[in-house]
Amino acid sequence: MPVNEVVAIIETAAGAAVAAPEPKVEAAPEPVETAAPIAAVPAPAPAAQLPAEPARFISPVVRRIADEHGIDPGGIPGTGAGGRVTKKDILAFIASGAAAPAPVVAAEPATAPAPAPAGPRIGPAPITFGPGADVVREPMTVMRRKIAEHMVDSRRTSAHVQSVFEVDMTHCAKLRAKHKSSYVERHGVKLSYMAFVIKAVCDGLRSWPIVNSSLEGDDILYRKNLNIGVAVALDWGLIVPVVHNADHLSIAGLSSKVQDLAQRARGKQLNPDEVQGGTFTITNPGQFGGLFGLPIINQPQVAILGIGGIKKRPVVIDDAIAIRSMMYMSMSYDHRVVDGAVADQFLAQVVQALESFDESLL
Repeated sequence: MPVNEVVAIIETAAGAAVAAPEPKVEAAPEPVETAAPIAAVPAPAPAAQLPAEPARFISPVVRRIADEHGIDPGGIPGTGAGGRVTKKDILAFIASGAAAPAPVVAAEPATAPAPAPAGPRIGPAPITFGPGADVVREPMTVMRRKIAEHMVDSRRTSAHVQSVFEVDMTHCAKLRAKHKSSYVERHGVKLSYMAFVIKAVCDGLRSWPIVNSSLEGDDILYRKNLNIGVAVALDWGLIVPVVHNADHLSIAGLSSKVQDLAQRARGKQLNPDEVQGGTFTITNPGQFGGLFGLPIINQPQVAILGIGGIKKRPVVIDDAIAIRSMMYMSMSYDHRVVDGAVADQFLAQVVQALESFDESLL
């Protein structure tokens, strides 16, 4: 299988995915961009003052290259129509090693500062629309096309059904707070929530092997190995590196493996075998504050788990109100193979394992 097709073995989680494979506690929502206020018509400029030139249109391709190299494309001489900076122009400029001069920009009316983003942006760069342009056309990348094909094929193949459970992660949160400092000293890696989840999932898959199966014609193939895919969001798409034989790893081993795969996925350094052979997938739509997602099954698997953000909120325990660290957990499963009763019993076991996590495993 070509590498570009292997790399495209991915899944989406209802429009969100994991940028880092660990649920985020109390994640703030992304700020909503608002339209800038319409400026009043300025008074005529004095005769001695020349009007500022309108900003040149910068294509998405040029903008992306400029962002990658920390260059302001507005200061690069362009050879395109109307002085537009072409891809050839910016590549030649980068090759020359010159520093881009600051472009002349017309002064704008004073406005309130835009709110700071909640965290690092993951995804395509914003599109810049030129004067009079209502649409910017850009071809889909090879990876984007593969994602689209894979998702449509999964919807067409599997009978998707979803179940959603709530998990009290307070116990796990306390264990993580208690051990996270010593964990770095002992193992050289951060103790991640994802490691807790993978461990609980592996125990559940051992009890309910049908969830770790696949369908081939009229035959159900039960998989002995527990190869857990962990979805990672990239600027240019999504990818699912696989933790092979995850049930054989300790919590420290799982934390280290997930961190290593995520870092190398973003650096395009994964080997082909590291994105193949998955038997069950976990995705994290909660990283940016989402409560939960309803992900699409990663074929040829029969189930995929989505974990939401961990948030403190009041809950009722023994007829009393308490503040607990809560998380929603959803699973999409193929109803051709997995019945709702089986899916819910599997999820109930995962919830129980997380809520009473064995501290001796740390």
